[in-house]
Amino acid sequence: MHRTGLSPYGQEDEAVRWVAVRHGDDHIHLVAMLARQDGGKPSLSWERYKVRAACLAAEQRYGLRSTAPADRTAARRPTRAENEKAARRGLDEAPTVTLRRQVTTAAASANSEQEFFARLDQAAVLVRKRFSVKNPGQVTGYAVALPGDTTKDGGPVWYGGGKLTADLSWPKLRQRWTPPRATPVHAHPNLTAEERNAIWDHATRVAADATAQIRNLAWSDPAAAADAAWATSDTLHVAAAMLGSRILHQAADAYDRAARAPYGRIPPPTPAGNQLRQAARLLSAFAYLTGDRSLTPIVLITRLAVLAEAVADLRESQQRAAQAAAARAAAERLYAAARPAPPVQLRPAPRASTAAQLAGLSFPQPAQPAPQPAAPGQPGPDPGGPPPARRPSPPRPRGPSR
Repeated sequence: MHRTGLSPYGQEDEAVRWVAVRHGDDHIHLVAMLARQDGGKPSLSWERYKVRAACLAAEQRYGLRSTAPADRTAARRPTRAENEKAARRGLDEAPTVTLRRQVTTAAASANSEQEFFARLDQAAVLVRKRFSVKNPGQVTGYAVALPGDTTKDGGPVWYGGGKLTADLSWPKLRQRWTPPRATPVHAHPNLTAEERNAIWDHATRVAADATAQIRNLAWSDPAAAADAAWATSDTLHVAAAMLGSRILHQAADAYDRAARAPYGRIPPPTPAGNQLRQAARLLSAFAYLTGDRSLTPIVLITRLAVLAEAVADLRESQQRAAQAAAARAAAERLYAAARPAPPVQLRPAPRASTAAQLAGLSFPQPAQPAPQPAAPGQPGPDPGGPPPARRPSPPRPRGPSR
């Protein structure tokens, strides 16, 4: 409470009343009044970040479990109302999660703002642009919505890019394109099999080169590897969108936190990062144009898993445990996606008696009575002869007609 400024030591006149409530073995709750004894209001500027810093200091001092800092690398979680609304509509996830994935993929696939909005249009995402008052043709912001996600009045539920995540705000997106970091990608409509394989091979080599560079810089100059770690997210999201794999989408979503720089900063561009972004745009152009998902680039997925592991080592060298855990979770999912499916186990053929029983169940026959033992002095039934005739069952008594 002293670190947050709500109850400074030795300044009771400027302190608020507060209480600590411990009802579990692993945490406590702090409840504070938002008014001082003299009726004044305490300063609440940046209080969440001050509380987070105080918790981190306590963890280091007492050797507690390390938790994530409030560095804005984590994406905004859906609210309880959004989760309940998604459950009522039968959706697998909240609209904010779907929008974040689609906007991130569109940003990774585009090299200009026109191409970015075109990608969103192809993904059937509703877009509302905000224009400058001085320059009517200049875009100063945007908001997105999903078709079918409406308010009580029937209008779309809009989310600004910065509300989805810090690096999807319009100023951060414009840093991707001004100045252009790579030449535009123009896909050819008639791609041969050799050209398709060349695209996969190129992306695989770029991922391997980025892995080598990140490992070389992880302990010597971690800041120089930040751009490659950030660009890896573009390649993951585009590859997941191209292949339409759910597990790849989960890997890309898990990796997002490992990619972001603290407090929404954009790292300076590097050759390794530019090559990863260029490879993502090549894959995106190929995917959007042909829609061919028959190829399964297992080698590329494996290289991306190794790249995610390298980013995890990078974040560990920077003492960012939450980002390292996110990268390792993505690597595990990528390895699972690259692992071949287990062979189908065929059941052994049933025995003759079992086959006969199954045949009898599949094709029911009239039940035969069990053979009666022969009386003394009389020959038994001929095994080869016809079965004995069934006795007619007595007529069932009928009740009175209604």
